[in-house]
Amino acid sequence: MQPAGDTTMDDLYTQLAGILELEQVTPGIVLAECEFWDSLTVLSIISMLDANYGVHLSAGEVRAMHSAADLASAVEQRRRP
Repeated sequence: MQPAGDTTMDDLYTQLAGILELEQVTPGIVLAECEFWDSLTVLSIISMLDANYGVHLSAGEVRAMHSAADLASAVEQRRRP
């Protein structure tokens, strides 16, 4: 049985895959190396995190994230109950 937090992060990776126009996003994927990594993508991620997780990150914070795992970690740390 998976801990509840893992399912949420799986959902996050699925949503990131949609935004990044990839079949799948794994924790180790380097965000800046994605073909569609641009300012609109960053804004889409910010909006998704706010709407679905109640997490507010700035564009600079998102751009500073190296991997999808870094983004997931920030969501877990800042998530509102």
